[in-house]
Order: sequence, then structure tokens, then C-alpha cells
Amino acid sequence: MFVHQDVKSFTEENLVHWLGQHGVVPYRAGQILRWIYHRGVYSFSDMTDLSKDLRSFLSERLAISRLEIEQVQTSKDGSRKYLFRLKDGQHIESVLIPEPGHWTLCISSQVGCGMGCKFCLSGRGGLVRNLEPAEIVNQVCGVRDDLQDPSSLTNIVFMGMGEPLANYSSVVQAVRTITGNNGLQFSSRRVTLSTAGLVPRIDDLGQDVRVNLAVSLNASDNDTRNELMPINLTYTIEMILSACRRFPLPSRRTIMFEYVLIAGVNDTPTDAERLAKLLRPLRAKINLIPFNQYEGTEFKRPEEGAILAFQKVLSDHHYTAVIRHSKGGDINAACGQLRAVMDN
Repeated sequence: MFVHQDVKSFTEENLVHWLGQHGVVPYRAGQILRWIYHRGVYSFSDMTDLSKDLRSFLSERLAISRLEIEQVQTSKDGSRKYLFRLKDGQHIESVLIPEPGHWTLCISSQVGCGMGCKFCLSGRGGLVRNLEPAEIVNQVCGVRDDLQDPSSLTNIVFMGMGEPLANYSSVVQAVRTITGNNGLQFSSRRVTLSTAGLVPRIDDLGQDVRVNLAVSLNASDNDTRNELMPINLTYTIEMILSACRRFPLPSRRTIMFEYVLIAGVNDTPTDAERLAKLLRPLRAKINLIPFNQYEGTEFKRPEEGAILAFQKVLSDHHYTAVIRHSKGGDINAACGQLRAVMDN
């Protein structure tokens, strides 16, 4: 009786090593992974360029996992929110966002979140557990399989449930599969990871994989950020920006700074002026996100005039500052609203 290991939990290097331990030549690893990630196959018996004996051997020892899509909700703006059921009965959510000519998929890295950001619904229930690499990758596989034209899914953002850098090893392994030639083949220019600011892991990330970095900043002074984001008590704004200056940026790329605008908290022209000065040494793009209200929150979305005034200050300082009107608000799929139903 063999224990079936999940082949999607392997990197290509791991799979080569595992096959070698069982007397299988290394190039078979690439063949297996291409069947899984390029052709969407879920059974070794369908891998017709492998011998029948090898297919039988693999079937006895390995499994090819997939996530169960429990529910799909469609917003009036075309966004789709996927509720995935995990093998232990927990749930996560991913959001498919329509863009001109393509789709962007927002994926989760944890069940729940332990960061405790005051404005974010996803963290209200705390952290339940980290996702395994296969559970991260399978969000992409599951949504791609659900699309009429899988090639229209071109962008991946780690901006769903959880703090990606708090689940570092699994996220890095998933990124390698998502961008690998024998994996899902997404361009690294089209994969973005958002963090609340785990400084040591920002340094590691720049060395280990190539992705776009987004920093959820949300304040221009430490006192305000301490109140909104408890992580700032450990890693201050100055420490985060120092890590951003160390982050290796290819030419023409920028670091995205996400700034949730909350009425009466961080939305004044003075806040904008201070933000402009903070970011001045960096190649920065600023994503302004008017707060997405949800039931039970104490925070409010600013008036449109305040949002535009904030943007104008940044534009006057020659920053690219984009107001992101989050999609999927009518199905609680907008930024900060993801919170999958969890079993007791």
C-alpha cells in the first residue's frame, strides 16, 4: 500500500530527484509537468508519451490534485468570485477580474489572515492555516479550467486572503510553478505579490524569485499605520521603504504602493504631501483604493472630492497615482472584502 504524494507539491527539481530515486530518467519530470500544466491532464493514464509501465507506476504512488469549486458568484461588472473547498473542509476565495482583452486572477495564500489590519474583512477571523503550494497553484488551474478561453487569463496577483510573505516557502514554490517553463508559463512581469511589510522576507523575495512587488502602505506616518496595521509596530514605514530601496528592480519596473483611502483617517492633502516625500527616492506607482465598506465596519469611504484632491497632490509631485475602483463589491469580492465561510 503506497502513500500517494501530490505531484503538484513538487518543484521540477524535487520531481527529478523523486523519479531518480525510483530509477526513472530525469527528463520524464518535464514531460509529466507539461501534461499537467500545459494540457490540463489529471490522470497519469492520459500521458500517452510515457510507457504503460511508467504510467501504472506513477498512478500507484502519486496523485494529481485539484480543488473543488463549491460556488461561483458573478458580479454585475463581470467579476467572478470562486469559493474553493480544501481537503480539510476549510475554504478560500479567489477573484477573477475582467480587464480589457484579458483576465486577472487574485489568489489567496492562507486560510484567513493573521495580520490584523483594522480595515480588512479577510483578517477578522484570524489565521487558520497556511496554504500548501499545490493549493495555491490549484486556484490558478481551477479557474483556468473554468474559462472558455484559458489563454485569456494572463495576470496573477497575490492579493487575496492572507499575507503571502508569512507563508513564504509555499508562495515561492507556487510562484516558480506559475512562472516555470514546464509549469503554467505566466510571465514574471504579470505576477504581482502584495505584502503588508514583512521586511526580512522582502529581502529574501528579491533574491529568490522575480515578481512585481506591491506594498500595502495605507498611511504616511507611523502613528496612523500603527493603528491601522499592527505589523507596523515591528516593521515601521522607514524599515519597509529601506527594504524597497534594496529590492532588485528590472529596468522600467516600479514598486506599487497600495493606499486604502479611509475618510477622516488618512485621506487629507497633508497625508498626500507626506506620502509624496516618503516615496521620492523610489521608482513608485501608487494605487489609491477608496475604502470598500462592509457590514459592521467603523470606517467610511471618503467623498469623491477628497479622493481626487489626494490624487492631484501626488500627480503634482509627478507620481503615477491611479484610483482603483475595485470590482466585485456587490458580491463582497472587492479589495479587503474576501472572507470565505469556514467550517467549525
